[in-house]
Amino acid sequence: MIDYRIEVGDAHAHRFVVTLKVAQPAAEQVFSLPVWIPGSYLVREFARHLSPIAATQGGQPCDVSCLDKASWMVRCAGRGALTLRYEVYAFDTSVRAAFLDASRGFFNGTSVFLKAHGLEAQPHRVKITGLPRGWSVATSLPSVKVNALGVGDYVAADYDELIDHPVELGTFWKGTFTVRGVQHDFVVAGAPADLDGQRLLDDTRKVCEAQIAFWHGRRKAPFQHYVFMLNAVEDGYGGLEHRASTALICSRKDLPRQGRPLNQDAYTTLLGLISHEYFHTWNVKRLKPVAFDPYELSRENPTRMLWFFEGFTSYYDDQFLLRTGLIDAATYLKLLARTVNLVLAAPGRLQYSVGQASFDAWTRYYRQDENTANATVNYYTKGSLVALALDLSLRALPERDDAQFPSLDGVMRRLWALGRAITEADVAQALADEAGAPPQGAKTADALAGWQTLLHAWTEGTGDLPLPQLLSEHGVAWSTKAGSMAQQLGVKLSESGGALKVQAVMHGGAGEEAGLSAGDELLALAGWRLRKADDLTTWHDASHAQPLLLARDGRVLTVSLPALQGRAPSPAAADVVTLMPADKPQPEALQRRRAWLTR
Repeated sequence: MIDYRIEVGDAHAHRFVVTLKVAQPAAEQVFSLPVWIPGSYLVREFARHLSPIAATQGGQPCDVSCLDKASWMVRCAGRGALTLRYEVYAFDTSVRAAFLDASRGFFNGTSVFLKAHGLEAQPHRVKITGLPRGWSVATSLPSVKVNALGVGDYVAADYDELIDHPVELGTFWKGTFTVRGVQHDFVVAGAPADLDGQRLLDDTRKVCEAQIAFWHGRRKAPFQHYVFMLNAVEDGYGGLEHRASTALICSRKDLPRQGRPLNQDAYTTLLGLISHEYFHTWNVKRLKPVAFDPYELSRENPTRMLWFFEGFTSYYDDQFLLRTGLIDAATYLKLLARTVNLVLAAPGRLQYSVGQASFDAWTRYYRQDENTANATVNYYTKGSLVALALDLSLRALPERDDAQFPSLDGVMRRLWALGRAITEADVAQALADEAGAPPQGAKTADALAGWQTLLHAWTEGTGDLPLPQLLSEHGVAWSTKAGSMAQQLGVKLSESGGALKVQAVMHGGAGEEAGLSAGDELLALAGWRLRKADDLTTWHDASHAQPLLLARDGRVLTVSLPALQGRAPSPAAADVVTLMPADKPQPEALQRRRAWLTR
């Protein structure tokens, strides 16, 4: 048994104290800390937050030498137990690392628990203690001996399990519901006093019930206890999946509150996040790419399949809101159109495939800057559209020999039934098995070859997906209208304190041709003062070039904003897509639409 003790050292200094005991260490025992956390594909160097490590054996100090940025070796004498002690600076407010102050604590095991090399497969016990009075513990780690507040001992089967159960500490709101015999806890840190917790529980339960049924039919889920850990803050959004829990962040104003109007759009976004992270319990935590079997946590661990594990999850998160009645079809199509517009607004989609974007996540998606829209494509959004296109392609086929109509649902369940890590070839095979025929328009009668070709084109190619046609075949009309002036110019703008600034410039757009750069403050157009984005619409004349006054690096410059009339379309779409149910679809299309969009 590898033993850890974690306690609050100095909350005001944001420091946890960790004591690690190894009963039978090697003569030269190596320890290391992960450099990244699964689900967030960026090397984050968690070891930078560790204090110097003190090691003792039999009460005598041991020599500790640093092997690299996140590994240490301890020289031991004899066979006595080895004890390590160190502190962890915890002031990361995200879901990825560790946080501690006088009101709340949180940590992921990847940030605090050193791995004892050669002993990873042994059971690992954690004692959580030394908490401020009144604090509780919430975690999906199996408990051994804890009090009513959750303070006490927990155990993991091995190191891999140890670091996959985050821990929430503090005086949080807590609610519970049960699905298929599985207890689900929902804790909210920073909850307002008038939180409508019952609504949050009821809506979350609907999602959980639907997803367990999706994967398992009438059988039980592959976990015995699940915990949602939501940190409600002034302004924030995000989530990170784990095998039996998820850590979430939302803006406090987005929560349902008793006796107050609900911001329905914001609450729908929160429910979508909950649905997304819960779906990951299967899709990436258990059904995972071969590159993650096992995880390599000492360096980048790239895969070309994030379009599947993040993108397909992004397709299903809102699908489950629709299927459970938490949103209606009109709202669902609105959310779908937003995703379409996000993809079309990025010129990078025409240069980078979602397969390449998945592989480059470590250096592009997780290191975004003013050029990101030109330098890559978002594998969440484009991947979700690949899932949509595949689902609609399957649903347009006739029923299979077993009198079942194919859909992406069947593909996901076929992949789950494999019981192992998967490849793109496995996805193509599942598509062929589900369809029983090649996709429409395939140049081959062989089902597998047809789906392999289609899948490769959509995930490794850079062309836009045939969504207008596919949606039309399902009774949904694709229409466009002119976007904002900023979108037509190919720039992203921000407004603050009466200043209008350029955030990003799209490649191939009018803004780039004019010489605009990120950071420029736009002062005046054709002699008229600019303070907000709408002022561009007021004073812009698309028929001819106009002088644009801007400030850059303390200097005032004048550039020529080109005419937009007659200009060739730029890589970043200047139009906004709207999706609506078609008024008079063909009977086949109406039938498909009902099957796809009806609860």
